[in-house]
Order: sequence, then C-alpha cells, then structure tokens
Amino acid sequence: MKNINILIVGVGGQGTLLASRFLGVAAVESGMDVKLSEVHGMSQRGGSVITCVKIGDKINSPLICEGEADLILSFEQVEAARWLPYLKKGGTVITNTQKIESMPVISGKAVYPDNVLEVLEKSGINLITLDALSIANECGSPKAVNVVLLGVLASQMKDVDMSVWNKCLESVIPAKVLDINKKAFEMGLKKV
Repeated sequence: MKNINILIVGVGGQGTLLASRFLGVAAVESGMDVKLSEVHGMSQRGGSVITCVKIGDKINSPLICEGEADLILSFEQVEAARWLPYLKKGGTVITNTQKIESMPVISGKAVYPDNVLEVLEKSGINLITLDALSIANECGSPKAVNVVLLGVLASQMKDVDMSVWNKCLESVIPAKVLDINKKAFEMGLKKV
C-alpha cells in the first residue's frame, strides 16, 4: 500500500471514531505503520468530529494539514464542504448525502445550505456521493452508516486484500451486529 492520508469527518454520534479504529486495524493487518489523531470538539450529538488517519511505510506525525489529504471520508455533506481545503489536488471526497442540522440551524439562528453537493461537484474534485443512511436502513440498522461508507472507502483502497477488511470487521464490530455490518460493508463496496 502506498502512503495515504485520510481525513474522516462527521458529527458526534455517527461512528467516525469507530471508522478510524477500523482503518487503523486494516493498516496494521497490512503490515503498514499508522498514526491517528482525533479532534472531538463539541462532539456530543451534532458537533464536528475530525480524525486524521495516516498510513504508510513510516509515519512520523498523525496530523494532516491543509492540502495534504488524499481522501476525505465525510459522514455528512456540510462536513465535506467544511474540510475541503484539506484535500490535495487530485484527491477524492466520499460523502454521505445525509443532512444533519446543527444547533444554530435547529434554533433558527442559521440556515442549512441548499447547494452543498452542487458546490462540491463544481469544485473539480473526484467526488463520490451516496445515501449511506438509506443503505444502512436497508441492511437493518441506521447505525451502520459508518460501515457503508467504509465499504466505499475500501473500494478505493485496492491494495488492501478483502480478507484484511473482513478480519477488521470481525475484530472491531460487536458480534451481535456483525451480520448487519458485513452486509452494510458489502453494499458500500459494490456501490461505486
């Protein structure tokens, strides 16, 4: 696997931290060095959560600066737009089309932008969008959104063997919801 910088962004409660742990296990299982840096902020249900995941032969720092991310994995469309300056030229954004209103929007002090996906499409990036929430519901749990998105991410990381992804699922996901999450991962993988 070549060195890759992945920024995982979303809001509290969406499973972004589990996603970063999943990627960390995949890197270790693939014999790579991995460094993670989590920024929780006001992550209690609705606040921004950001994780930097750097994978490669030898990683010295976990931080990803503006213009350094090869890929942004976004669990919510406004978060994809907010962190777009961190994407390097020629990078890819994978984003869920789900809209999660922040407290200022809910309280009427702000308005959720109507054209986020349009702005992303016009920005000249490699963009993959999907309704991960609908797919997760189809699999049996809205909580599987993160695993659907990880399946899409896995489709972009062709250097990682499928057996590694399966091993990661089994080591990170609780046994009682493993079947739902395996299905969610597979559907994400096939969505691209």
